[in-house]
Amino acid sequence: MSELPSLPVTFRPGLTRVILLTAGVAIFATISGVALLLEQLGPGEKLSFVVTGALIFWVLAQLARVKVVADESGVTVVNIAGKRRLEWAEIVQVNLRPGDPWVFLNLSDGTSLPALGIQPGIAKRRAIADATALRALAEAHASHDPEQHQG
Repeated sequence: MSELPSLPVTFRPGLTRVILLTAGVAIFATISGVALLLEQLGPGEKLSFVVTGALIFWVLAQLARVKVVADESGVTVVNIAGKRRLEWAEIVQVNLRPGDPWVFLNLSDGTSLPALGIQPGIAKRRAIADATALRALAEAHASHDPEQHQG
């Protein structure tokens, strides 16, 4: 097995994030620019254009904020609508099967948590490497096998 990444480590879809934030800025600038260039619009209408552009940027920024942060005590999963902190012992398995849109964490309570911070969409090799690293970290920190903590 390869060497474990040093903790803390953050996994996030870098290229996807750049694309989303760049698109958000471009859309906001374009909509705001159109609002300012259209002389026949009143101040309220221009403001509604700018607010719409800002709202689109905010939505894309929420999509871009996804990440998985692993540290000595566990994992923090930041998805689009929320954030969840997990202890290492809660993570039973890290899954990224062919065709999955992102990593799924099987948890000790029988549920599964999507971890959107590792997604193979644009950068498949990177996502596989990140999923493998997170899986290795979870196995190394598993509390159900005390022998794994020795050595």
